[in-house]
Amino acid sequence: MKKPELLVTPKSVGHIAALLEAGADAFVIGEQKFGLRLAGEFSVKDIESAAAIIHEAGKKVYVAVNALFHNDRLEALDDYLKEMQRIGVDALLFGDPAVVVAVRELGITIPLHWNPETIATNWFQVNYWGDRGAKRAVLARELSLDEVVEIKENAKTEIEVQVHGMTCMFQSKRSLLGNYFLYREQAMEVENRKENKNMFLHDKERKNKYPIYEDCNGTHIFSPNDMCLIDELTELFEAGIDSLKFDGVLQPEEYINTVTNCYRQAIDVFFDQGEDAYEELKGELLEKIEEIQPKLRPLDTGFIFKETVY
Repeated sequence: MKKPELLVTPKSVGHIAALLEAGADAFVIGEQKFGLRLAGEFSVKDIESAAAIIHEAGKKVYVAVNALFHNDRLEALDDYLKEMQRIGVDALLFGDPAVVVAVRELGITIPLHWNPETIATNWFQVNYWGDRGAKRAVLARELSLDEVVEIKENAKTEIEVQVHGMTCMFQSKRSLLGNYFLYREQAMEVENRKENKNMFLHDKERKNKYPIYEDCNGTHIFSPNDMCLIDELTELFEAGIDSLKFDGVLQPEEYINTVTNCYRQAIDVFFDQGEDAYEELKGELLEKIEEIQPKLRPLDTGFIFKETVY
């Protein structure tokens, strides 16, 4: 077995140094015009600066181009991809086939990571895109552990799995905050409507708060809980999952730094000292995360054991 990559999402160029110190192996960055639900906004100039820092440390930088591209964005996409080629980023995250076509037509040599959000649910899809140039597949967060393991066993590509952070449960290309309505035909209060990255939908019946924000890709609503698999990593390690992602969207830098270091410890202890050492340490790591976890956002294991219901 080889150590999986620890993939994180920095909030700014200045945040990268702390995450390198915390033990991150790779970084997902980009700007909202081309990528979905990024922890921070990185201009082309920022990406160039970030790539220099990350490559100097011997780590990798991936740029998200997994937005849903309408016709009016395609010309800008071509120019953006050329800039990424010039900078020399290590991979492009895509969901739209338009990115694959553009990469071929432009002679872009950057590796591709297929990241279509919720639809990456079986190994036939994974291998379909692998045959068309994708080096890696980013699996849907709605999969169970058994499904993840089965996909990995049959995949021709690398496999990436989210192990910590928020899960997006809804996206619309429209700006819906003014007229949004939810299931059960019950209108919900929207808190902090004027603060784009700090709004919540209130479900008073379930006593939940759903983080919500709008950007140029539309409206995004997140789960009320945060996924946390810090104490459930053994089977993912044994399955040979290639990359474990911590998505820090809507989280402060200090939280992202601490959680990154906890997963760094978990990975290193398991692979350097063995499973027994990890079993002894994992409870302590979970407690450390629980201490800094926002009270309004309980931790759970997402869909990995089919526990989460939204």
